[in-house]
Amino acid sequence: MTKISAAEFEAKVLAKEEVVIKIRAPSGAKVDDYHYERKAAGNQSTTNWLEGRVRPLVNGYEVEVIGGDYATPHGRTKLETLRSSYEK
Repeated sequence: MTKISAAEFEAKVLAKEEVVIKIRAPSGAKVDDYHYERKAAGNQSTTNWLEGRVRPLVNGYEVEVIGGDYATPHGRTKLETLRSSYEK
């Protein structure tokens, strides 16, 4: 699998999923590419999405989701609610 920088990974997640994440990794750290072609269903919880799509690709680095209010949303927050929290 292709390796990309943590910053590139964050940008790909934002472009595909419309969700802001931050990966706590050293400068220059490489993670697996975010290879998904379609965004996750809006009725999926933030925790399920992180565990199923994001964490397996980031080599054990800490990942934080940032909501539209600059806070970390509750894990049961649905992705559609999270996506709508950002200003368009």
